[in-house]
Amino acid sequence: MGMRAPLTRELLIETARQQLESEGVGQLSLRGLARQLGVTAPALYAYVKDKDDLLEAVATEHFEQLVQRFDAIDQADPLERIRALSRAYVLHALSSPALFHLMFRYPPTPVPGVDAFPAATRAFDAASAATSEAIAAGQLAVTDPGVASMTMWAAIHGVAEVLLLGFAADEEASVELMNSVINTVLAGQVHPLAQ
Repeated sequence: MGMRAPLTRELLIETARQQLESEGVGQLSLRGLARQLGVTAPALYAYVKDKDDLLEAVATEHFEQLVQRFDAIDQADPLERIRALSRAYVLHALSSPALFHLMFRYPPTPVPGVDAFPAATRAFDAASAATSEAIAAGQLAVTDPGVASMTMWAAIHGVAEVLLLGFAADEEASVELMNSVINTVLAGQVHPLAQ
């Protein structure tokens, strides 16, 4: 038997992440992870409280990666930054469908009975900042940055889901759909519909 890497919370999270990517959330079990790591299931409880704790840790890591994608965007113009953030979000979804779906068990803002998930809030705030700047710069005619951000998120999340379902024929069609939705939402926010 070869040398085993020492068991750490990081190793556990990484192993869980790989298993989620290959088999999906429904298949994840602590017993299965323990078997894969060559330890007994009780040994894992020194590092995680339970399966939910482990899933939260994997989701947190994936949100942090999304924030890193957002932070790497350096467009000075707020509208261009909104476009780039939207594209980054879709690319993040396509990079790991299983983890993307795991992320949305955890809300960025409080929902009835559920607190906001801090990692999700950080990602949402990073995206919302561009909307607030676009409003401050007079580029968007909407007044509520929260509603404007949620509107774009709803739209771009829809794009990600549609692409994950395989509805775009190829990369060109995917990009065309993504740009069409971004442009349509921004056009609606630049020129408010007649009340």
